Amino acid sequence: MEEFALAAGLSRPTVSKYFKDPDSVRPATRERIEHAMGRLGYQPNLLAVNVNRKTPKMIGIIVPSLLDPFYAALVEQVELSALDEGYWTIVLNSHGRRSMEQRAVRNLMSMRVAGSIVVPLGTTSEISTLKELAGTFPLVLADTRIDVEAPFVGTDNFQSISLIVDYLLRTGEPPCYFDMPRVNRNAIERREAYIRAMERRNARPEVISAPAHSWEFEAVAFEHTAKLLSRGPLPTNTILCATDRTAFGVMAAASEHGLAVGREGQLRVAGHDDHPFSRFASPSLTTVAQDGHKMATLALKMLIGRIVEEANEGENAHLLEAQLRMRNSA
Repeated sequence: MEEFALAAGLSRPTVSKYFKDPDSVRPATRERIEHAMGRLGYQPNLLAVNVNRKTPKMIGIIVPSLLDPFYAALVEQVELSALDEGYWTIVLNSHGRRSMEQRAVRNLMSMRVAGSIVVPLGTTSEISTLKELAGTFPLVLADTRIDVEAPFVGTDNFQSISLIVDYLLRTGEPPCYFDMPRVNRNAIERREAYIRAMERRNARPEVISAPAHSWEFEAVAFEHTAKLLSRGPLPTNTILCATDRTAFGVMAAASEHGLAVGREGQLRVAGHDDHPFSRFASPSLTTVAQDGHKMATLALKMLIGRIVEEANEGENAHLLEAQLRMRNSA
């Protein structure tokens, strides 16, 4: 930057001021700097600038999988909101694997980030590593809880599952529950929430357990449903699935088995999450919608509050309510 300032005939503080905020310098100076950038092909090194700042402006994000549209949308919203606040983001993917999550955490700790938002794997997370991360710089956990003292924002699974159970009981046969692989606390909470909701309404809970520990929810559900249908009918003709991705697998297996899915069909299927493809499934999937937009913006707000030391104890945990999406599958 010193060399560029000299070549542009300006002082380094003026050039530095421009790169922090182009509108902070006079229009004539801004035009002169931008002309010099084009003439010299100069591009500042953002990583170097971040290292030299008294207060870094980089935020780290770790998610279990960028192939999952929910996490991809979460990352996108955090990134857009961060830009509005003057921060930029670096995104790391743990690929559903403990070793990759540990590597992502270590990479973040080796960088000079202002703080991080982490969606942990859950049951396979290395808790000691994440605790070390929480002790290094401000941390906010999103979507699923783990045994780490850090602020959290996620969906109220007991509210969301109760909402969809109520709907299914009102509109037809009591639902059985198709579990998701036990990858995180959401899996545990949603199963428990289903059992409680059914018992509270004097209905008998029926759980179909997921047989594998895998993030490939669609494949697990498809293979297990196909196996169950080859042996006979499912416990009930109404299936509440722990996730929409699980529901996609169930519906695909049912269709291959010759069963019509839908309100007027042989099998009613409902999900949880409001996956972006839920509206376009055939039939469209009845589900409960998580507020991913609010989850992302609130997680960032909580993180920045801790970065600038404006947080208070009342902001430690936020559970967001879900909304019912009534479609054709149930």
